[in-house]
Amino acid sequence: MPKDTSIKSILIIGSGPIIIGQACEFDYAGSQAALSLKDEGIEVSIINSNPATIMTDKVIADHVYLKPLTVASIEEILQERKIDAVLPTMGGQTALNLAIEAEERGIWEKYNVRIVGVDTAAIEKTENREAFRQLMVDIGIGVAKSKIANSFLEGKEAAQEIGFPLVIRPSYTLGGYGGGFVHKKEDFDAALSHGLQASPTHEVLVEQAVLGWKEYELELLRDNKDNVIIICSIENFDPMGIHTGDSITVAPAMTLSDRCYQDMRNQAIKMMRAIGNFAGGCNVQFSVNPVNDEIIAIEINPRVSRSSALASKATGYPIAKIAAKLAIGYNLDELENQITKTTSAYFEPTIDYVIVKVPRWNFDKFKGANTELGLQMKSVGEVMAIGRSFIEALQKACQSLEIGRAGLGADGRQNRNIEDIMHKLEHPSWDRLFAIKDALRMGVPIESVRKVTKIDKWFLNQIQELVTLEQELKRYNLNNIPKDIFLTVKQKGFSDVQIAWILGNVTEDEVYDRRKELGLNRVYKMVDTCAAEFPAQTPYYYSTYEGENESRPSDKKKIIVLGSGPNRIGQGIEFDYSCVHGLIAAGQEGYEAIMVNCNPETVSTDFNMADKLYFEPVFWEHVREIIDLEQPEGVIVQLGGQTALKMAEKLHEKGIKIIGTSYNNMDIAEDRGRFSDLLRELDIPYPRYGVAEDAEEAIKVANEVGYPVLVRPSYVLGGQGMSIVINDEDLEKAVVKLLGDLPGNRVLIDHFLDRAEEAESDSIFDGEDVHIIGLMEHIEPAGIHSGDSFSVLPPFNLSDAVIGKMEEYTEKLARALDIRGLMNIQFAIKNEDVYVIEANPRASRTVPFIAKAYDVPYINIATKVMLGTKKLKDFKIERKLEGYAIKEPVFSHHKFPEIQKELGPEMKSTGEAIRFIKSLEDPYFIQLYKEKSMYLSK
Repeated sequence: MPKDTSIKSILIIGSGPIIIGQACEFDYAGSQAALSLKDEGIEVSIINSNPATIMTDKVIADHVYLKPLTVASIEEILQERKIDAVLPTMGGQTALNLAIEAEERGIWEKYNVRIVGVDTAAIEKTENREAFRQLMVDIGIGVAKSKIANSFLEGKEAAQEIGFPLVIRPSYTLGGYGGGFVHKKEDFDAALSHGLQASPTHEVLVEQAVLGWKEYELELLRDNKDNVIIICSIENFDPMGIHTGDSITVAPAMTLSDRCYQDMRNQAIKMMRAIGNFAGGCNVQFSVNPVNDEIIAIEINPRVSRSSALASKATGYPIAKIAAKLAIGYNLDELENQITKTTSAYFEPTIDYVIVKVPRWNFDKFKGANTELGLQMKSVGEVMAIGRSFIEALQKACQSLEIGRAGLGADGRQNRNIEDIMHKLEHPSWDRLFAIKDALRMGVPIESVRKVTKIDKWFLNQIQELVTLEQELKRYNLNNIPKDIFLTVKQKGFSDVQIAWILGNVTEDEVYDRRKELGLNRVYKMVDTCAAEFPAQTPYYYSTYEGENESRPSDKKKIIVLGSGPNRIGQGIEFDYSCVHGLIAAGQEGYEAIMVNCNPETVSTDFNMADKLYFEPVFWEHVREIIDLEQPEGVIVQLGGQTALKMAEKLHEKGIKIIGTSYNNMDIAEDRGRFSDLLRELDIPYPRYGVAEDAEEAIKVANEVGYPVLVRPSYVLGGQGMSIVINDEDLEKAVVKLLGDLPGNRVLIDHFLDRAEEAESDSIFDGEDVHIIGLMEHIEPAGIHSGDSFSVLPPFNLSDAVIGKMEEYTEKLARALDIRGLMNIQFAIKNEDVYVIEANPRASRTVPFIAKAYDVPYINIATKVMLGTKKLKDFKIERKLEGYAIKEPVFSHHKFPEIQKELGPEMKSTGEAIRFIKSLEDPYFIQLYKEKSMYLSK
């Protein structure tokens, strides 16, 4: 059936601010769906309150509504614009819940709007735990023994009937919120109360716990003819008991027998057909008994999910794009495969490589948090790696995590305390993977590790191979390693840094030079959806060590954009937004735009966003070899946050051109001592400061600059490790902890301007002219991280004199640092005096917010300035903002009810929303200012 021509306008509901459990994978899906529908000539409107995402940009949709995700907002849009259909499956649980609420209030019927991509009956069947269980029983699908409870008494009765251990799963929650395991009777009452409170319908499922069983996911698509295809099978490395968002996952499934897989396929298709008559995507989760292959259904989600983004990037099959076309009437056999352009979308992907996803946590931001993993998702991001084997992909994933590891162990950070290692195996947290390697390295038998972790023996055998290979490598020195051994080591994913550590007394560069002498070069393979059965048309690559290199550099002038790696607190989706605009701008200026990134959730790693995509770790060795192959005009590091910026020194050392601000000038801004010297030369006020390398020196500095002081390490993002202290004793504790967490770092001691106001500027400089993108005033005072503050654009309470000084200092610094492109400056204001706290010579988290507020493509402009192809005077910049825009930080503290939630100099928010007000008389602003201004009186 061709597309439904009655649908001329569609509203896509977004997922709102980033929170733990609902991150930028939904912005990726929504962006992909919007572009897919625009290709069909359909007018696309988007509602989403998140300013940091490319999804809310005009390059994605015809009409963008940056409004709160409420029924009232939706009705405003429907009154303003003729909408024929709404697509709620791209915005996670938030969008589905909003679509149901609007339906219950009769909004869709009132405005004659159809829901496409899912039917609400399907949502009810899948989200209501009892309805789902009963449906599975009715169609003959196995489920865990369970009972529904709507009261404390019903829950107690269910537990008595089922027995311990058991699971509590609240209905209608996201990321496993409110759920958990209960191993013994004494803990049940508190867990049940928490679950009932977490559910918006005050309903929980009390279920048999299948701890230690294996967990799998299947991604499905169905069309209007009831054709169903399986896009990808995904296996959890971790057994049942850890939320799939917190589990390491592998695609395709590695330890699944063919008979069990075929049975699982059939059950998944039966489940999808049973939940409703709709065309679109679906994610199904199963658990398998490792003893007898018994299969039970865990849940089914009739929408795109975190796993959908992973499956799309893993296979090259654009699930959201095809799902959007199915929603408007197309069938699978009428659509082309986006990668091959010759086969149909009714062609199940086949992959000849292995994908590994490893989550990224930020427990360092949540002091006192329970870091043990369980049913509630706690990770803030993830990385994906592609290799020819599981172990190669696993090592590349570890290199991608941005936690200072050079791979899975063999980097000098091994744990040698066997009691601590065994505790980590039994109580999984962010570092259990590394503890497994340490245990095997210290001789703990594989069977002992399996019994404690319940992880399949096949995976443990793979990690044991790394241990064996390390022992083999130690027999040689760099100059006598046989070529076949060296090749094997590289094929197993070992980085040059790891090899240097294993050999001892050699450097990474020496290892690199030696393998080049031996002709051991990284080659690049194409991601093609069909195991090379058909030629691919899409330049999407991963690296390995084999024969043929499938990435052939063109003779065009090229620019490489370095991405921001995994999402984490302090570095989120706003940097991906910047990278996407950088790619677009480079393409507009005639460059071949090449992207390097490893985050499967993002738009920058969509295979058709760049001219060429390398899905690789943003890790020096990988970046270096891509540069060696492509020979670009230069590399852009300004757009990928601290991940990309920290590559600047290596690029500079190797003589590789950095596009935009020079390395030396970036280093002046990053190095507190050099930066303060510059401020002194420019006669710009700044807080008194000093630098210390130990606690004794820090106390001396603090007494010179005067308490209270702000203590922080050099070269960090998101306020990591920052604290405000008021005496010698607290300072000593802070410094000792800081140097323990970040060894080798220097400690900065700044006099803290107590009760000062805080503000910031973002600007672009082209070598001649400065354009101040925006000046923002924070409602909270200095001392609360700017990422956690409510920011108002333009300033609402600063005098003309203060604003004048901010503008003056911005221009002075832009010229002195010879900025090319973007710069963010943080100010403190006290008694009408303006102090510069810091300057960041890169894209900041506030640029997307300002760009959306003023409706100006600032990253696009800045990129062309960086490239030197345009000057600011070449752009006609017209800003549109009636009243004020407010950036609202959003937190995920509900995931960690045990932590101290008071805000301070270390950033804790996971996302942000934007809100527009016409004037300061707006009741929302008055109430906000009243609540926040209490900080000023402290």
